[in-house]
Amino acid sequence: MSTAMNFGTKSFRPRPPDKGAFPLDHFGECKTFKEKFMRCLRDNSFDNSKCRLQSKDYLECRMDKQLMAKEPLEKLGFKDLMDQPGSEKTESKP
Repeated sequence: MSTAMNFGTKSFRPRPPDKGAFPLDHFGECKTFKEKFMRCLRDNSFDNSKCRLQSKDYLECRMDKQLMAKEPLEKLGFKDLMDQPGSEKTESKP
């Protein structure tokens, strides 16, 4: 019985994850939306269920600015928030 390990026989090929990894917002294009979402989380003891509208707006900004792949919002779990009043499409400076 051989106890030697042969690391060269199996080749590992990394591949990017299907979801969850996307470019950083180096130019701060969605910074306002991110800050609103983070403020909502802090104000609600990090209960993300209370910040779904802010999360949706942030993800829409990221998709609009090509910082993540376009996905139907229904697939991202926001079917109940579609076309809801108060949803922001344009960035407004605080």
